[in-house]
Amino acid sequence: MTGATNERAPLRLRLAAMGIDNVTLLVLPAVLFVLALFVYPFIYGLMLSLEPKQGDWYANYQAFFSNPFLYDTIGKTLRLAAPVTMLCILLSVPIALRVRHMKRQRLLTTILVLPITLGTVLIAEGLLNYLGPQGWLNRTLITFGLIHAPLQLVHNYWGAFLGLLISIFPFTFLLTLSYVTGIDPALEQAAATLGARPWARFRHILLPLLAQGLAINFCLSFVQAFSVFPTAVLLGSPAGSTRVISIAAYTAAYEAYDYSLASTIAMIMAAVQLLIVAGILSARGLLYRGPVGGAKG
Repeated sequence: MTGATNERAPLRLRLAAMGIDNVTLLVLPAVLFVLALFVYPFIYGLMLSLEPKQGDWYANYQAFFSNPFLYDTIGKTLRLAAPVTMLCILLSVPIALRVRHMKRQRLLTTILVLPITLGTVLIAEGLLNYLGPQGWLNRTLITFGLIHAPLQLVHNYWGAFLGLLISIFPFTFLLTLSYVTGIDPALEQAAATLGARPWARFRHILLPLLAQGLAINFCLSFVQAFSVFPTAVLLGSPAGSTRVISIAAYTAAYEAYDYSLASTIAMIMAAVQLLIVAGILSARGLLYRGPVGGAKG
């Protein structure tokens, strides 16, 4: 009798009984968006990587890890992305702690948004004009007799490092500033009243509250840095120290016309990023496991 009653009930009531209401249905557009732009391309790329031009289904992966010219790109990318991400995090925390007390905070944050809106290509072009062999810096130093030959500041590892740092730091800083401003200042004031020094207040109050946010910030910044491409080409040495994994994927796709191998490299690139992100998210609870209820709001 109950089953027959449920069958005659309106669809809306039956969905509500299963926990699906009008509010839940609002998630459907986001789910469809993720499926169309992320899940489907990932599955398509994975299937394409398992269809090599010749050999077994794992031939592309075997070719990648048996060729030092290919698998060395993982280490080169990590040596570029990891230090840049760590430096961005280390610089953003003290600067954010200082900026949160400034009166013209909005003006500063607006200025820092500009590198994000310009993009990596324009940043690279600007650095070439400033730091290149015929750039303003070298010409100024030569004019004043401080150097006799132009300094090699671009088209090497440090050129790509600086370009990546400039493009990623504003994003990292703005996220850190949002986390810092969300912490109630009364917590620090109470600790200062009890005689805690600045380092002790940061270590025992601010850092535990920031740990979760900094972990997320690190993951987002690292993914951006790891997928570097134009900066490594324009400011780095794409055939040498900054031959990152994205360049290897581009070369396989548009120079060798081996889209299956390019998809394989993209899958390996995604796997490395996933391992790093999973490791960071798993380790973020080691620093602090207590509540984070000290934040404002």
